[in-house]
Amino acid sequence: MNLKWDDLRLFLAVHEAGSLSGAARALRLGQPTLSRRIAELEEAVGEPLFERQSHGTTLTAVGLKLLPAARGMAEWASEAALNLGSQTHLPEGKVRIATPPGVAYHLVAPLAARIRQRHPQLRIEVLASIEPLNLGRGEADMALRTVPPGDEDTVCVDQVSTRMRVFVSKDYAARLPADASLADLDWIGWAAPYHELRTSLDLQTLIPGVMPAFSSDDFIVQLAACRAGVGAMLLPQAMHLYLGPHEQACWQELPFDLGPDSVWTLYLVCHKRYRHLPKVRLAIDFISREFARMRQAGESYGQMLCTPT
Repeated sequence: MNLKWDDLRLFLAVHEAGSLSGAARALRLGQPTLSRRIAELEEAVGEPLFERQSHGTTLTAVGLKLLPAARGMAEWASEAALNLGSQTHLPEGKVRIATPPGVAYHLVAPLAARIRQRHPQLRIEVLASIEPLNLGRGEADMALRTVPPGDEDTVCVDQVSTRMRVFVSKDYAARLPADASLADLDWIGWAAPYHELRTSLDLQTLIPGVMPAFSSDDFIVQLAACRAGVGAMLLPQAMHLYLGPHEQACWQELPFDLGPDSVWTLYLVCHKRYRHLPKVRLAIDFISREFARMRQAGESYGQMLCTPT
């Protein structure tokens, strides 16, 4: 089977637009011509690539298998054009970052503002989910994870560690007795199906048999409950770096010693196929500089653990 890049470019355009008409407008191509070219590609593959529906198109199982390779060809074609073109041309396009919701909220969303200020030609897509996405299948360009990569094709390009601390609202802290213990706190945690995540297991280790006073399967809901004074949360100490003046007025860190094993590590990982693409390298550099900032801030107050790669 000899697939041409120009045909795969049309395939990607239909997938990204979600319809033949939308892709035809983006490509400035007649819809009958585009439909014919897609039909010829499907004939070459031997299977339908799209399911045509009244509201647009979706990929078939075969289309999903073809997608990572087509995206890879698009990235390398873009880099080839960049290398052959003007040296002043900057990386452009969409960078998809997979990350847990808490990291997306505290780190990636604020960082995206700085990336866009410096590089408005980049589009940042944050895929915030508890479940890790498969970088090998092209579900994201890079990821921030709380566990190290488990396959040889996914590499860790940087990491940082910080101690876990107990955070509450200042109103809640004011209601606590002076001799309050960890067991006296009303805890906020994960609801099913995420009740066995690392923070929940750490809490069980600290307080055997503890039952959350409030739980949710949504991290943002947990934060809202904590800010409202419902109870306490285990959070990375580095969260302090990402609180604005208004939020700093709401939060308080309680001085409990959680022990040497209560450490949270964040890994910046990327599939080796995409690691050296210009737009991905640029995003990696921004995140690595943020990791360095976290380490530097941690060294100043002695509560973060420095783990450079």
